[in-house]
Amino acid sequence: MAKSKSPLAQQKSKVDMEKYIYSGKHWSELKFFDHILMDALLKHIFGLMQYKMTDFSEIMETLGQMESSSERDWAVAWGNTAKKVQDRADHSYQNNKTVSASSAYLRSASYWRIALMCFSEKEDPIVVDFSKNSEFCYEKYLELSDYPGVKIQVPYEETFLNGYFYQSPVAGEKAPLIIITPGRDTWGEDAVWVFDSAIKRGVHCIVIEGPGQGKTLRLQGLIFRKDWEKVITPVIDYAETLSGIDMERIAILGISFGGYLVPRAAAFDKRIKLCITNPGNISWGDSINNALRQVQKLPKILRPSMMDKMVEDYAWKHGVENEIDAVIDELDKYSNADILDEITCKVLVMDGTSETLPGEAIKFYDALKSPKHYMLFDETTTAQTHTQMGGYATASEILFDWIEDNL
Repeated sequence: MAKSKSPLAQQKSKVDMEKYIYSGKHWSELKFFDHILMDALLKHIFGLMQYKMTDFSEIMETLGQMESSSERDWAVAWGNTAKKVQDRADHSYQNNKTVSASSAYLRSASYWRIALMCFSEKEDPIVVDFSKNSEFCYEKYLELSDYPGVKIQVPYEETFLNGYFYQSPVAGEKAPLIIITPGRDTWGEDAVWVFDSAIKRGVHCIVIEGPGQGKTLRLQGLIFRKDWEKVITPVIDYAETLSGIDMERIAILGISFGGYLVPRAAAFDKRIKLCITNPGNISWGDSINNALRQVQKLPKILRPSMMDKMVEDYAWKHGVENEIDAVIDELDKYSNADILDEITCKVLVMDGTSETLPGEAIKFYDALKSPKHYMLFDETTTAQTHTQMGGYATASEILFDWIEDNL
């Protein structure tokens, strides 16, 4: 019996649906904040709604409570929302209402960490307090829900790295594994659009917050390092101790700054079959320092306050003095130009037409000599923003259709 055509397929005979006509602005052009990071994060926060990590009314209420776009007002507003939602979660839990408690704990965990995503005052006690609150709430969510995630601790030098292992409930006896490195500003749980999509397709996931990221920075004081292979290799060693992992099908995926970091692991650890950079970048240091050097030319009194906070944030996360010269000197070390020829596995380079550093991903792609594929998200996908923030539904579908064919 032949399948009937959908109304859209029938319409294609009359209308050329391959061409899309736009008369207004694309959504990626809309600005919610003048502050670049806050604007990007808000798109990400809206994107978390479909995973029940945030709720529209709570987001809008929080924005209404912000008195300005300062980092402190951001942190205070999101912290207040986190506390209100956690109070409800605690009340539900104490009254044995586990479904409601689980749901509220998940959202409160998000709001606690969102409060710190744009907050660079490392000595402020809320940095530790909010981090611990987020960790507690997320683990209560996992405890009370049926979501297949467990906390793990990966041995790392003289300490450990915290992370989560998400075991696919539909995987076969041996299944592939994706190891995820988040970025500078978002945390491991924010990669939900990747690990949730993976486990639904029979792929296991490990999400690790490495040095300089999330709780590893804020609770352990570990700062970024340029030799990221020293971070990923212990994670792959740990994966070998887990049951159900097909060690012949190991992928690594880096998001934002993580997209710059993971190629080093692919260059040095040949157990990696697939490396996914989102987006690709040869030299993160050059990309950021170009902007910092322009700011450096201005008298200090004329420098945008947002740039001063950016320097403070980089200084903290990279363990250097809070001076623009020190940050520039440190970031100059962050280049993968000398190791690209060592990458032999297949590399997927993701990019977007509204990326924050346009053109960098395609330069990275062109420089690779290994098997490679370029994946561009344009306006027709509505996932064209930096790391597809706010466009996670389309992004996960396109990405995992490709992964299923290549891992």
